[in-house]
Amino acid sequence: MSEMAEAIRQLIQEKGYSEDSVRQTIERALKAAYKRTFGTDENAIVKFADDMSDVSIYSRKVLVDGVYDPVREYELEDARKKEGADLHEGDEVDILVDPKSFDLSAVSTGKQTVHQGLNETFKTSLMNEYKDKIGEIIIGYYQRERNGNIYVDLGNAGKIEGVLPVKYQSKLEYYEKNDRIKALIVDVKPTSSGIQLVLSRSDTKLVSSILEKEVPEIADGTVEIMKIVRDAGYRTKVAVYSKREEVDAVGACVGLKGVRIQNVIRELLNEKIDVLPWDPDPAVFIKNALSPAQVNRVIIMDADKRQALAIVDESQFSLAIGRQGQNVRLANRLCDWNIDVKTVEQAADIDLSSFSTVQNAHALFNDEEEEDSILTISDLPGIDKEIAQLLKNNGIDSIEDFVEAYDNGSIEIEGVSKEALDKVNDLVNENVEIVEEDSAEETESSENAAEKEGQEEKSEDGDEDEYFCPECGHKITLDMTHCPNCGVEFEFTEDEE
Repeated sequence: MSEMAEAIRQLIQEKGYSEDSVRQTIERALKAAYKRTFGTDENAIVKFADDMSDVSIYSRKVLVDGVYDPVREYELEDARKKEGADLHEGDEVDILVDPKSFDLSAVSTGKQTVHQGLNETFKTSLMNEYKDKIGEIIIGYYQRERNGNIYVDLGNAGKIEGVLPVKYQSKLEYYEKNDRIKALIVDVKPTSSGIQLVLSRSDTKLVSSILEKEVPEIADGTVEIMKIVRDAGYRTKVAVYSKREEVDAVGACVGLKGVRIQNVIRELLNEKIDVLPWDPDPAVFIKNALSPAQVNRVIIMDADKRQALAIVDESQFSLAIGRQGQNVRLANRLCDWNIDVKTVEQAADIDLSSFSTVQNAHALFNDEEEEDSILTISDLPGIDKEIAQLLKNNGIDSIEDFVEAYDNGSIEIEGVSKEALDKVNDLVNENVEIVEEDSAEETESSENAAEKEGQEEKSEDGDEDEYFCPECGHKITLDMTHCPNCGVEFEFTEDEE
């Protein structure tokens, strides 16, 4: 194998370049040297062996009888002697160029082109590779510190450098030479020699990524992380929710004897982590969010402004507030509510009679109104979202459409079993009051009939006299003081008899 083939093999196998990128780089280098020697590369042709074992450069020239431009023209007779007699003036032939004929400046230009091309190819390849890894975790080792920024050795002969900026560092973490650092990739930037990965130890995605690796239920989607808030280095609060009733979301994250959450805590260098259940009821969620403090009750003070009051015992007050207000501050961010914490004694001085307590907090989400305004299958509480979507995709979205189709037995949808339809029907019966149209009409008819009957009875039993206006003869009643027709004033007097 030639030296060229060996160099190509090393570039492809050892350096990780693609065959196409090596081919293009060598071609550009040879053409650059050719142009440096002959003043143009328009007629330069680079040819590779099929197995990339060799490469040659040719000069494509036109056959003429009498050469005026030796760069682009070739003597017809000379070509016939070399290639054969079946050549004619105007034909093109490729004449092999010996690279040794290139002058030194041309060789230097070619080498420079190769280096630049390979460097750009390498950087482009790395950029494309690591751009897809933004949001993933990477492990490196502490290398040096400059202006508070920590530089991380990620291997790859220095072509990939990691930097952990001050703003992305966890506040209480400290590193020494060659300490292991696990961080999140948040950005990729090109450098003169390769690329630089911007890393973070404070991002909430770092916590979620570590949790996903430690908790299989999160990885398979059974348990969902609803929200994470951090005061990096001090405390993290994680709200989780289980999509299956039989799976305890908090228990799955904590693990047997706390093994899983302890692994996460170690990765965050002993940062405190509160794992708590997410709840759609804001009062319940606020109560959970203030853990580890025990909250007696939560009162929704102003739903529109998202203000709530949490009442705790005196012994739990400092725990609910946290050091320098950290615990309640994180709870505010987790719930997206402005939470005021007071002791039982402090709350006694406030008139709370007009505010909803934790038992009435469901009204914030209009639970009662929702029961009256459930119009579609997806609005049903406890509905399987996949079943609801399949029904909707097949034209059954409203409660009315479902009831009619279910009663007719006309629902036949792939992926929706008879048991699933029965469950949906049960939810409809539990949560929706079906009002028959006929019943409304019957009610109206009954009312009209009763009114008519009352009028008839009054006419029959009353045996009332009729009265007429003495001026115009218009019919009047005893309660009138003026004639509605002519306007004459009158009054009624009783006969002594």
